[in-house]
Amino acid sequence: VQLVESGGGLVQAGGSLRLSCVVSGSRFNMNFMGWYRQAPGKQRELVAAISSGGDTTNYADSVKGRFTISRDNAKNTIYLQMNSLKSEDTAVYYCKALGANWPWGQGTQVTVSS
Repeated sequence: VQLVESGGGLVQAGGSLRLSCVVSGSRFNMNFMGWYRQAPGKQRELVAAISSGGDTTNYADSVKGRFTISRDNAKNTIYLQMNSLKSEDTAVYYCKALGANWPWGQGTQVTVSS
């Protein structure tokens, strides 16, 4: 399995970014998928999750109402639309299937300046 995250960058507080993650080598449309993030000195945390069909989503309280996870099973891709970004959203963002023993991708850096 290979995961390739992209779309990160430097943005001012209040701005928006859209992350993408392309998955290859798995039966993508059968997996619940999640976006995780890891800030410097902190543990990696799950911030958003989406069911295999895309009809159910869940969010960490810290991002609820600001982030939206979605997926396109035809493209083996999941997305994370991030709005109203805050400095505390600064982290490396990763995608992965929930509960799967997959290797982590390289992640994509999101830096929010205040």
